[in-house]
Amino acid sequence: MNVLPLLMLVAGSAGVAGAARRTPVPAPLLLVAAGLAVSYLPGVPEYTLAPDVVLPLVLPPLLYTAAADSSYLDLRAQLRPVALLSVGYVLFATLVVGWAAYLIVPDLPLTAALVLGAVVAPPDAVAATAVARRVGLPSRITTILQGESLVNDATAITAYKVALAAAVGEGATWAGGVREFALGAVGGVAVGLLLMMPIHWLRTHLKEALLQNTLSLLIPFVAYGAAEWAHASGVLAVVVVALYLGHHNWQVDFATRLQEEAVWRMVSFVLESAVFALIGLQLPVVLRGLGQYEGTSAASYALAVFVVVVVSRFVWVYPATFLPRVLFRRIREREEDPTRKGTFVIGWAGMRGVVSLAVAFSIPRTVHGGGPFPGRNLILFLTFTTVIGTLVVQGLTLPALVRLLRLPGRDLQTETLAEGNAQAQASRAAEQRLDELLEDERNALPPPLADRLRMVLERRRNAVWERLGSVNPVTGETADDTYRRLSREVIGAEREVFVRLRNHRYIDDEMLRTLLRRLDLEEAAAYRETA
Repeated sequence: MNVLPLLMLVAGSAGVAGAARRTPVPAPLLLVAAGLAVSYLPGVPEYTLAPDVVLPLVLPPLLYTAAADSSYLDLRAQLRPVALLSVGYVLFATLVVGWAAYLIVPDLPLTAALVLGAVVAPPDAVAATAVARRVGLPSRITTILQGESLVNDATAITAYKVALAAAVGEGATWAGGVREFALGAVGGVAVGLLLMMPIHWLRTHLKEALLQNTLSLLIPFVAYGAAEWAHASGVLAVVVVALYLGHHNWQVDFATRLQEEAVWRMVSFVLESAVFALIGLQLPVVLRGLGQYEGTSAASYALAVFVVVVVSRFVWVYPATFLPRVLFRRIREREEDPTRKGTFVIGWAGMRGVVSLAVAFSIPRTVHGGGPFPGRNLILFLTFTTVIGTLVVQGLTLPALVRLLRLPGRDLQTETLAEGNAQAQASRAAEQRLDELLEDERNALPPPLADRLRMVLERRRNAVWERLGSVNPVTGETADDTYRRLSREVIGAEREVFVRLRNHRYIDDEMLRTLLRRLDLEEAAAYRETA
């Protein structure tokens, strides 16, 4: 097995993604552009997007991280709009795009056109999360887009299977399609519900952080594989398990959480980077098989399908957002009013991604009876151009659109006030518990150590409020910023001494690692996450 192309892909995509952080261009767009540019360079190996690799090996961990980082409570609060997009819109787009392709492309059977519709119907989970995180969308819109992208793959893959069965001559019916969709959805949720509690029990009872994180890396593959083995939706099984584990993540010990966060951030970074680079690298593979559809006719079909995909989302989003509020008073009373600006952003944020391409590449080359699958190469091409078009056109313009519409972003002052109030309540409970413990003679501590515990609590409580306070007129820092900077300088001085002592053989490397880890934990405690 030649691993050099894989190493080149991972290293190159990671380098481009790292460089994208220094530019205003979202990383997915720069990666796709780099893949397109590199695909025709001499000496670059051919990368074929294998569905038997992407769907069972790449999709589960990406879905798992996106779902685990989502808020179960926020998703539950937005369940209706999420369901209308992830199920209703995907089925609507499958029919509309399929019918449009049937009318636009000569000699393309309706069943094959519906296959195309199902393939390009679902917006991409990775693209939606990456762009939403970069442009700073309001929390409600971000929740809806993330929730849609977590579930819509299951809807699209089921619709694809039904359309494909009809296209290859397996005699699929509408009733059979509905039954398969219901069984896949119910089965996927059921598998997730069956797995989530035993897996959580294991996570809370394993005592070694390394074992717990090994289990964490296996979870998405186990959930996906178990559901697919049961002929259910692996996507839904992964999402259900991840939402439950993410919601109860506080019950896992701190060492596991620290290590798990670092591990999954690295895994997500590598996979997301490689996935978007792979999209661009598919250009030679897709163009090679166009045959009779080459030239201006293929370009016109691609433009038409892209326009239908974009327009059909708006045709669905506006009625699905406002019509239920007009018809049902209970919805008006329970849910906050959506804005037309926010609805327009949701309609525009419909980027497609790697799942569409992977599913398109899984289309068989022949139908029952041995004949070629009608329009397979054209479907691949139209899927590729739709993915590229939505990523470039919509993804590139979304930040400017958000600025133009002046959507309210996150209210940092309100968030800081909420954080400060939560920390104050927690600190009071901690101080009360500390007083109770110190009254027991078994917990006797010298006064300096007891005072140090109280100072830590006070420092933690005050740090949040200091972010709202005055700034240093010289440096522009708040007191909290200065404290964290000085803490880092002091810890850095200690670290240099430990290294010097190791270099002079006063301590060995094992002791150095122990001392450095202690300093690392102190530095992590002093610095809140800002990335």
